[in-house]
Amino acid sequence: MQTRSGLRYPKPHSVVNGWEGRKKERERKRRRGQSREDFSGKRRRCSSPAAEGSGDQKPDLFDGLPDDIVVCILCKLGSSAACPFNLISILLTCKRLNGLGLHPLVLSKASAKSLAVRAKNWSESAHGFLKKCADAGNLEACYILGMIRFYCLQNRGSGAALMARAAIGSHAAALYSLAVIQFNGSGGSKNDKDLRAGVALCTRAAFLGHVDALRELGHCLQDGYGVRRNVAEGRRFLVQANARELAVVLSSARWPPAEAAVPTGCCPLLSDFGWSVPAPEPHPANRFLVEWFGAQGGGAGEGLRLCSHGECGRPETRRHEFRRCSVCGTVNYCSRACQALDWKLAHKAMCAPMDRWLLDGGAAAAEVAAAGEYGAAVPAAAVGGDGGGME
Repeated sequence: MQTRSGLRYPKPHSVVNGWEGRKKERERKRRRGQSREDFSGKRRRCSSPAAEGSGDQKPDLFDGLPDDIVVCILCKLGSSAACPFNLISILLTCKRLNGLGLHPLVLSKASAKSLAVRAKNWSESAHGFLKKCADAGNLEACYILGMIRFYCLQNRGSGAALMARAAIGSHAAALYSLAVIQFNGSGGSKNDKDLRAGVALCTRAAFLGHVDALRELGHCLQDGYGVRRNVAEGRRFLVQANARELAVVLSSARWPPAEAAVPTGCCPLLSDFGWSVPAPEPHPANRFLVEWFGAQGGGAGEGLRLCSHGECGRPETRRHEFRRCSVCGTVNYCSRACQALDWKLAHKAMCAPMDRWLLDGGAAAAEVAAAGEYGAAVPAAAVGGDGGGME
């Protein structure tokens, strides 16, 4: 008796071969078009190397690499990138690299040089990319975007919050920038200055080896600015800053310079300004500020001045925020560190007393120096150097 399924009756040989052939074809298609989920949460289809090897086309070994290995390679490339183009060229290679290149782990490892956006190329897409890196936990992106928002876009709260996030992660440059903001009361009034907070931030940055923070802290201790005066301890920090600055230059490819300066008098290691060595490479955030305000005619607004150190770029957020040179009164600086760098690079050859300094026989200069916020520089005979202070 025949059943409903008809299994008791043998099928023709042609029907059996056709059914088996279709089953094998479906299995072959399933293996060739198998899907796999990548790190970004999207599903992609890739060809099996074994299936492609059976045809004329050579197998794509890149598709056979697991996503975690590709992400690890992209992290290494991003952390060693020398310019933004090195990272962007990877994202434009193929769809898979574009997806994995925007993985949070890759963005968190991107180097400062790979995030060095130029002011002329600033756009919403560049802003969004830096924000993605900052959200991924990249401290350099937090600092760069924080500086841009605070000074260029005048979004003080958001910029300070991003710099604070980088400072919490022990980013030395962010700690020092927040110290400068506290010393000057940037973004607020003169009464918003918090000298003790500035010294605390400077101390943390100096502990991490930041040269500018070491020099700033040394002057604060020498002058009793925001901290109890301790001349010997301040001198020690200044010597440490000079030694670390010299060590960084000696270990770089920029030494020796074309015209090496021969020190005269006391050892420059004991001076307020250190050795006459090539200027350090500015941070991408400072270079962005210089380009941004340079494109606007070199000003930050009506009555607002830029720091006279050419590679700083910080602008005033209110009138007369920065302190002037107590000798010539023609330049102004956001910090003692910028004053020391600019003195060695340019201002030493241009600084000259004003007319009232000459007429009064130096009495006015001593009076202004004594009344200055930082005070006058230590006499040249005591430190083996020369230069003016800031008022």
